[in-house]
Amino acid sequence: MATKWVLDPTHSEVNFKVKHLVISTVSGRFRSFDGTVESNDDSDFESAKVAFSIDAASIDTNQQQRDDHLRSGDFFDAETYSSISFVSTSVKSVGDNEYIIEGDLTIKDVTKKVELKAEYGGSVTDAYGNFKVGFEVTGKINRKDFGLEWNAVTEAGSVVVGDRINIQASVQFVKQ
Repeated sequence: MATKWVLDPTHSEVNFKVKHLVISTVSGRFRSFDGTVESNDDSDFESAKVAFSIDAASIDTNQQQRDDHLRSGDFFDAETYSSISFVSTSVKSVGDNEYIIEGDLTIKDVTKKVELKAEYGGSVTDAYGNFKVGFEVTGKINRKDFGLEWNAVTEAGSVVVGDRINIQASVQFVKQ
């Protein structure tokens, strides 16, 4: 029988990094997201099913003007496409506590196959009797693959926003 897990949002985070002007990195995060995992049992996540969604309007780079621009039609068009979603197509163990998660990522109206790496951090029963598991998830995507095309060029010829987005999520799930 499958084990069902629900994301614990108070002990999870979804972050990203992107190059700015080629010379530095800007970091950001999403404040609102949800997810579920269905695994074979309490500790075997091979062939698990993962579903994750992010509220696009919850983007936060600690700079209101930039966040408003990212929510606009130049980027996420969060008013029209409120959710960013990921649904796994396979989860494979690739070593001690390490997995490759392949799946479909949808941003705006574009769905592409992506590969994420997940490191299993272990399991524990918290002070309230909830059985939890934790993962560190990383990946890279090209924003232009998802229709996030906006950019500008400086007088010196540098692009303002890099194409590669580095994703890093620390997530805890609670057994149901």
